[in-house]
Amino acid sequence: MRRRSMLLATGAAALSAPFGGRAFAAAPGGGPLLDHDTPVDLDGNEYVDLSDRVGVLAPLTAGTLLVTFRTTSHNAAMTLLSASDPTEPSSNITVNLSGGALQFSVREKGAVLINVMTRTRYDDGQRHTVVVTVDSSGTRLHAGGRQVFETAPHPFFGAVSGLGALALGRNLDSDHPGGEWFCTGTIERAAVWDRVLGEAELVAQSPRPDLADLGRISTVLNSDTPATWVVTGDSITHGALHTNGWRSYPEHWTERVRWELGKPKNRDFVIDSGVSGATSAELVALFGERVAAFSPRVVSIMIGTNDIATSGLGPEVYRANLVSLVRSVRALPGSPVPVLQSPNPVDPAKWPGRVGLSRYAQVMGEVAAEQDVVFIDHYDDWLNGNGGQVPLSLLNDGLHPDQRGHHRLAVKMIKDLRVFDTDSRVCSLRIP
Repeated sequence: MRRRSMLLATGAAALSAPFGGRAFAAAPGGGPLLDHDTPVDLDGNEYVDLSDRVGVLAPLTAGTLLVTFRTTSHNAAMTLLSASDPTEPSSNITVNLSGGALQFSVREKGAVLINVMTRTRYDDGQRHTVVVTVDSSGTRLHAGGRQVFETAPHPFFGAVSGLGALALGRNLDSDHPGGEWFCTGTIERAAVWDRVLGEAELVAQSPRPDLADLGRISTVLNSDTPATWVVTGDSITHGALHTNGWRSYPEHWTERVRWELGKPKNRDFVIDSGVSGATSAELVALFGERVAAFSPRVVSIMIGTNDIATSGLGPEVYRANLVSLVRSVRALPGSPVPVLQSPNPVDPAKWPGRVGLSRYAQVMGEVAAEQDVVFIDHYDDWLNGNGGQVPLSLLNDGLHPDQRGHHRLAVKMIKDLRVFDTDSRVCSLRIP
């Protein structure tokens, strides 16, 4: 616990809020009306009582609500910030995590004015900044400074009468006089403005801003509009032979998105255009038939394992091909989002000619950084998860992932694209 000034409350411990500093910067059109920037560690029973400041927020019909936090557990419901009428059972404006998903709800005397939730999840123990912006055009949810969801309804604090309670880490109502939906983790900051902050401002307010492309992928995942995902590469993406009858990583991704994320994501399509033996040069040459033909919204590229064994495809040629592929994806109609996924490491004893694959993974990471592309680094993930050694148990022939290796690839992809859920059958799959 970083702060020790404690007030007892029924069923929970309330941490008193500090005054001064940036707590009030109530310049309309400027700084935040409320800014609690003293980090607090919450154990699932504690909260920060800010009720003496709810009055300044109560009239707001538009504005920005921001919370920076890090979770330490996976709970069914965790409040980040909530303002409520404690004399009513269901009158509140609340930003919370529901099974890790970002949820924003406004209720007035039992009537649900808005209740929206992302499919992307934020209870991974990482530092996240989530934001709700509301004006007459609608409500938008943001993560890491990037918009990830929008909807037309636009209730805000002013839509809830009788606001008398404001807290970090819990919601309070007449049915739960001791509070509910307690948070487990660290809330570093909570702030509210009386205006909608632009994207550049939101990025600046995020200690760990997301790539714009990650925000765009999250928007696709959170949207009910059908999307086509193309997953392309070589035999690893193809899933040829070495999965021993189990699913390949693109198939795990398909199940996670098209089934587990619920309707209407079953109208998304995942197309695996990986071809055994493919190289980056071949993918550049056949980009039209392997990528463009499918009118994708997102394109994942895992390539390089064969480049290292192909004459004329050294690291710098590989680099140029990756840049070409990224630019070709972005140039397609609708400007699809590229994703780069590094090859996995191989057994140096069985494949001595490919021990330099680490350089190709490094080059891919450099291209991703230079081109602002989401990079899923399986090479590093496999080594770091096995004490720096190649995890031979994940390989079928020392090079191609077996069924366990493909699941490892899928879980890394699922985590990095923020749809990991411990309750998911895909995510929790155990392969004997």
